[in-house]
Amino acid sequence: MTGKTVTRADLSEAVYQQVGLSRTESAALVETVLGEICTCLAEGETVKLSSFGSFVVRSKGRRVGRNPKTGVEVAIEPRQVMVFKPSNVLKARINGLNGAGLDADD
Repeated sequence: MTGKTVTRADLSEAVYQQVGLSRTESAALVETVLGEICTCLAEGETVKLSSFGSFVVRSKGRRVGRNPKTGVEVAIEPRQVMVFKPSNVLKARINGLNGAGLDADD
């Protein structure tokens, strides 16, 4: 593991170098895509990116938690959480497989 974090600037630079848009246009494109993803998730929609994965908003109900330091029980209110489910193609790529035989729609 390299420990590198990919930033918006890194994504914009990649678009600039690979697509050929100007740096300003590349940054605007990245911001537009990320903004659209955020808007859809805020509205409770699922965002599925083929061969990458899905971002899903889930509801978690009220539950009782415990402070690990003191042991005191605390009520945890219901909330929405966002989870990412990687596609089989991405899982295979992460694990060094070439993805042969995997469906591209995952």
